[in-house]
Amino acid sequence: MVGRSQRKSVDATAASLMLLFCLVLGFQQVAIKGVAEDISPVVQMALRSTLAVCLVGGLAYWRGIRWADVGHHWGPGLLVGLGFAAEFGFIAWGLTYTLASHMSVFLYTAPIFAALGLHLWVPGEQLSIRQWWGVGLAFLGMVVAMAPSGAYSIEILIGDTLGLFAGLSWAATTVVIRKTSLSEAPAELTLSYQLSVTVLLLLPMAAISGQLMSAQFTPMAIASLGFQTLIISFAALLLWFTLLRRYRASQLGVFSFLAPLFGILFGTLLLNEPLSINFIIGGGVILVGIILVTR
Repeated sequence: MVGRSQRKSVDATAASLMLLFCLVLGFQQVAIKGVAEDISPVVQMALRSTLAVCLVGGLAYWRGIRWADVGHHWGPGLLVGLGFAAEFGFIAWGLTYTLASHMSVFLYTAPIFAALGLHLWVPGEQLSIRQWWGVGLAFLGMVVAMAPSGAYSIEILIGDTLGLFAGLSWAATTVVIRKTSLSEAPAELTLSYQLSVTVLLLLPMAAISGQLMSAQFTPMAIASLGFQTLIISFAALLLWFTLLRRYRASQLGVFSFLAPLFGILFGTLLLNEPLSINFIIGGGVILVGIILVTR
């Protein structure tokens, strides 16, 4: 087992798996948006988390994880779950004020906040000056790639601020995982905390607001929920927590800047959304930043 201060630098295997992880996260936006008229995003998050926690619980039991293990990590597990639920809450709230492209930019400040928190509080996660330049370049590239046009208003400012809070929430969960006993806990256990708290918070919210009762389970909506449950909430998140146990989180996080770019790319290919020159230039800058961090 790799100790807390012995996390490996990102190698070719980790880079390939993170590329796959970001591809999945990018397609997530298309899956949610494609059936949003049938099932609201909040209900989709609540239902997929409910189904996924059952799958994760079954896998955890099969691998020998028992209630005693759950109780041993309940403190940091609750914090991680609250951070995960807060992230989605801020996203849903912020999107009522700002543009989706703005939300993506501010949500993906998370790797920067996570790298800073890890640098300050977790031994073995410090980045060099060159790597900090890479993080900055990657973020700049994402801003360029997703730069929107149009006027800026107080509503957009409110939404952007909520997007920033979403990014902070995501970063906080990464720091908590690496700083606490969850650093060495099985990936199934960490994911079960996140999904359980999300279900306890979002499912009642969806029911009280009436969104759950108005959901229409069309064939496309069921297919989307199946993908989100099996591939995103189950397989992809298990992969992320497994990588966190083996590799430096500050280096893994910078790959997350690719996720919104994949989202735009899939939107262009599957939803006929426009592709701008900003996307091409920004994508190149992001790749340069990743190379500086992981070289």
